[in-house]
Amino acid sequence: MFPYEEASWSVVDGAMFMGWGSSLPGITTLIAAIICVLVLVIGQKSEAAKARAFKK
Repeated sequence: MFPYEEASWSVVDGAMFMGWGSSLPGITTLIAAIICVLVLVIGQKSEAAKARAFKK
């Protein structure tokens, strides 16, 4: 069985995240934050346009 001999978590003795200690966690967090803000801004514009249509 790849990559370990037994299918158990007992053989895992350390962090398995390959990006640890690099700038990868910060970059992916920044990308996720930008996407979240973008979705919120686009959603707000869409909802504001719909609300304006009812005020007329």
